[in-house]
Amino acid sequence: MSTIETASATEATADAMRTIPHWIDGAPRPSTSGRTAPVYNPATGAVQAEVALADQAEIDEAIASAQRGYETWKGYSIAKRQTVLFAFRELLNSRKRELAEIVTAEHGKVLSDAMGEILRGQEVVELATGFPHLIKGAFSENASTGIDVYSLKQPLGVVGVISPFNFPVMVPLWFVPIAIAAGNAVVLKPSEKDPSAALWLAQIWKEAGLPDGVFTVLQGDKLAVDGLLTSPVVQAISFVGSTPIAQYIYETASQHGKRVQALGGAKNHMLVLPDADLDLVADQAVNAGYGAAGERCMAISVVLAVEPVADDLIAKIQDRIGKLKIGNGAGVDGVEPDMGPLITDIHRAKVSSYVDIAEQDGAKIVVDGRNFQVDGHEDGFFFGPTLIDDIPTSSRAYREEIFGPVLSVVRVDSYDEGLDLINSGEFGNGTAIFTNDGGAARRFQNEVQVGMIGINVPIPVPVAYHSFGGWKKSLFGDAKAYGVHGFDFFTREKAITSRWLDPATHGGINLGFPQNN
Repeated sequence: MSTIETASATEATADAMRTIPHWIDGAPRPSTSGRTAPVYNPATGAVQAEVALADQAEIDEAIASAQRGYETWKGYSIAKRQTVLFAFRELLNSRKRELAEIVTAEHGKVLSDAMGEILRGQEVVELATGFPHLIKGAFSENASTGIDVYSLKQPLGVVGVISPFNFPVMVPLWFVPIAIAAGNAVVLKPSEKDPSAALWLAQIWKEAGLPDGVFTVLQGDKLAVDGLLTSPVVQAISFVGSTPIAQYIYETASQHGKRVQALGGAKNHMLVLPDADLDLVADQAVNAGYGAAGERCMAISVVLAVEPVADDLIAKIQDRIGKLKIGNGAGVDGVEPDMGPLITDIHRAKVSSYVDIAEQDGAKIVVDGRNFQVDGHEDGFFFGPTLIDDIPTSSRAYREEIFGPVLSVVRVDSYDEGLDLINSGEFGNGTAIFTNDGGAARRFQNEVQVGMIGINVPIPVPVAYHSFGGWKKSLFGDAKAYGVHGFDFFTREKAITSRWLDPATHGGINLGFPQNN
């Protein structure tokens, strides 16, 4: 492995520390709560800003603003709403580079990865621009004699979106454009670790013509989350994050009568059959295991190698790891690294602890990323790509989500043994099989108990017109993200049964249950 050095960015000094505000009523809203949290530059380890943490008064103010925005927005015609969506898409597309730079500065991922995140989110925006045909009702003429039955899809009202640190643009764009297109107002609570992208999106929505209050950014911590979960005004909650928090979100919001889609964690496995192209597998295992420093819920964290391929595959992966460039995601002189730092020093310590656990449980650390440093950025939150062999399936390092650049190899004797390991796990987010056998691939897609499956594709994130979501403890609630599921989630249906009587006749009195005739 090598490093790309960059000159340290000038960080805010203590007496000039900027505070990242809320966005309420169509404008930045400085906080008066007196509570803040640090926002780091992960590449340097320095604090570059503080983010406001809302108190109850600011939570109530944000939700009330969103309710006023909803009362305005729900009266907009479909044509006017669609005009705003198209304008937002064009602004996002023309200025995505500046948004990518914001993401890299606060999250640490490399610029090309930040750009990729934005483009995948933009796919959902483009889906949302075509919303009119996805919120149409149905009409049945003369369902019974002289009676028509039809349905309407209407918005819910104010909805909350709680997004994670690892995709500060893409995840909000999974939900917000669809919710807004359907006529709702949205309160977004971004991660306090990288909160600035949400404000950038708010400014773009305003420039696109969205009325004030329809998109609100509420900065905060658990107090803000609980405020959204328990508010009687908020009708639905969309969440992406770890499984324990997803379960808490689901249970708390459901107890308060809300619709919930809460996407949780993962432990994604790649099953490699002996007939697979091992060069392709090695490339894709490195891409899926170490891209975004492993901080994504669709990362491959376990390779199930059906013998006798494990030794050859490990050698190929190890060779590729040695060629990776690690450094500041912003790059230097136009040269970008392959992988940036982790989000915080606390998270880096957590990832390192899992490698310690694997080692203590008897696994072989083939490539060790602990104590990795980048020259010139010794205080950055870097963790080198790590490769583990022979990890016991009883180890916590095998069973639990690590969320870092750690790839483990488990040797299995057959397809069936590999499938059983995948299906016996508590998660069911994503998985992949690598093979040249179409019959084996078809069998796998039918037998594996996972929500998103790749066939010779390591990160099978569905395109926007399908829907994203896992099984088991990777999803709480009935609705997946975006696609048709998204529009169903953010609307509710009314069924109308209508009869216009002929004044020359009358139905008379009948106390029996209505029957069709």
